[in-house]
Amino acid sequence: MGQKTGWRSKIPSFDTADSQGMGAFILLFLEGMAVKGFSVHTVDRYVYSLRYFVDWCALRGIVRPQDVTKPILERFQRYLFYYRMAGGAPLNSRTQNKYLSSVQTFFRFLAKNNYILSNPASDLELPRYGKRLPREILSISEMEQILNSIDIKDSLGFRDRAILETLYSTGIRRMELIHLKVFDIDVERQTLMVREGKGKKDRMIPIGERALAWIRKYLEEARASLVIEPDENVLFLTNMGEEFGPEYLSRLVKKHVKAAGIRKNGSCHMFRHSMATLMLEGGADIRYIQQMLGHSKLDTTSIYTQVSIRKLQEIYQATHPGAKLERKEPDSKALEDAESLLATEAELFSSLAAEGDEEDKK
Repeated sequence: MGQKTGWRSKIPSFDTADSQGMGAFILLFLEGMAVKGFSVHTVDRYVYSLRYFVDWCALRGIVRPQDVTKPILERFQRYLFYYRMAGGAPLNSRTQNKYLSSVQTFFRFLAKNNYILSNPASDLELPRYGKRLPREILSISEMEQILNSIDIKDSLGFRDRAILETLYSTGIRRMELIHLKVFDIDVERQTLMVREGKGKKDRMIPIGERALAWIRKYLEEARASLVIEPDENVLFLTNMGEEFGPEYLSRLVKKHVKAAGIRKNGSCHMFRHSMATLMLEGGADIRYIQQMLGHSKLDTTSIYTQVSIRKLQEIYQATHPGAKLERKEPDSKALEDAESLLATEAELFSSLAAEGDEEDKK
């Protein structure tokens, strides 16, 4: 057996000596999620949330899931509500919801597999949270200021410009950019393939001429000096020739935002928020922005049909201010066929805000 990675490396933090204890059942639960194909990041989030719950229970002498009742879970819910962090701020409702939903899923698993007689979390009401706007949005001029401030005197400068242009052009998630391969970029068709994005779903989206030009320049003049054999075709490489880590990439983007004199707090997800906002302001229908972002739905009841890559490209070219090498005003004729949907901007940006919270906690 090789060295444990991801959630497996965190199992020792749970006490599994007692075969009827919380730790032993959590191990079964996590293995079941892994077998069903859940991503390592998803399983890791359950590890973190359940660790919080197990520690709370242990302090109260509750060590086996059979001993957990609905009143105990309601006490845990009140504890989360009244808990204050180091600075005195409470846990926001999304964080409370995340902890409780993880506990709910765990006990649902136990009851379904007959490890416990009944599910104490079945009727637990989770905290509601409002729909919020993304915290920081970059204007077109701020975006250009950041991009133009990058020093391109060496291979790392070309790489960084290509990374930020790609984030701005496509609005892809941090992990989606990290996992990009060289062959995921189709210069001729001006598309980018996201493989196994959130929910392990693939999607093809447009990428602008300017971003493609910088990627091409990076590939031709910089990547060869960074790659270490065997070349695994990862598109963007660190100065050590490796795939980026999430925090490393966030620090890199923050560094360029700060160096450009932009006093806004954010990194990769700020580019995602800004791309969606600027396309919306340019006249794009929410459905097309949704397709770009890889959102399968905007709320729990509204499900939208997929649009063709050709139509998506038309809308993208007409509404994204960075799509072309030279910026042009939006072409209203390209938008005439866009159908209006009964969805609000608030739904879209609430989804983005939730993603930002989730990314910050990884």
